[in-house]
Amino acid sequence: MNVTLWVIQVLLAVVLAATGAIKLIRPRLSLQSQMAWVVDASDAQVKGIGALEVLAAIGLVAPPILHITTFLTPLAAVGVIFLMIGAMATHVRIGERDRIWVNVLLLILAAVVAVGRFGPYPF
Repeated sequence: MNVTLWVIQVLLAVVLAATGAIKLIRPRLSLQSQMAWVVDASDAQVKGIGALEVLAAIGLVAPPILHITTFLTPLAAVGVIFLMIGAMATHVRIGERDRIWVNVLLLILAAVVAVGRFGPYPF
């Protein structure tokens, strides 16, 4: 189970790092074709969400690799859960219900990491 949790953590970290980096690097309006919600958001909100995603990606893998403050990994997973709840609410608000499945999948994976690392499989 430890290997499975590691695979999920790395997968989540790669996805979050990639999407967060895109939000941090590209101008807000150039993201509009891929992310319709950015029209209603400010530049600071988009950059803030991108920063949270990158920080969550780091929190999912860096602490156990460095063997320091490993309790941050399940907390990062809980943070991802909250990010995905916000993303789902945003998709519902703007009428993109067909895109929610991605957020649900990421939320479930983050919940598995949180439960596993808080519970029977800590570092």
